[in-house]
Amino acid sequence: MNKNITQFIMFSAVLVAVFAGFRAQQWMSEESHVLEETSSAQPPNLSFVLPDLNGETRSLDEWRGNVVVLNFWATWCPPCRKEMPAFIDLQEQYGAQGLQFVGIALDEVERTAEFADALGVNYPILIGDTRTIELGAAYGNRYGALPFTVIIARDGSIHDTIAGEIQKNEIDQIVKSLL
Repeated sequence: MNKNITQFIMFSAVLVAVFAGFRAQQWMSEESHVLEETSSAQPPNLSFVLPDLNGETRSLDEWRGNVVVLNFWATWCPPCRKEMPAFIDLQEQYGAQGLQFVGIALDEVERTAEFADALGVNYPILIGDTRTIELGAAYGNRYGALPFTVIIARDGSIHDTIAGEIQKNEIDQIVKSLL
């Protein structure tokens, strides 16, 4: 597949995700989007492999045994950008205790790298592809909303999913309860 076709497919997938995200936020009330507890829910395939900003292949398995916060986001998503400083602070605060944030960007590598560098992101950023929307759906993102956050307990079970922006005090409480 040539580069133009791949870029067109990626762009189309991103547009679908954006539209679905805006529609999902319209449908969700202020309270219902904050926490959807899914304690024992497991996606069909918990593990995945995606490239990081350096092109290195990374797998969810490398953070097994940690509390993992997967955050699906994009540089063009204002709520995504707004919540990231809290993630940086929490990674700094609790990383030594076994917390690992992992960003999954639905965006171009160059744009994502520039944004992450400017913000000082201190956790791995993986670059999603067209399958990333399906991955988000497998984790419970029924509407393709961005941001979408999945909190995975140390035992690998999904503890919570959050569609839409999450406030620092909310994610802090969840993370502390799992460490």
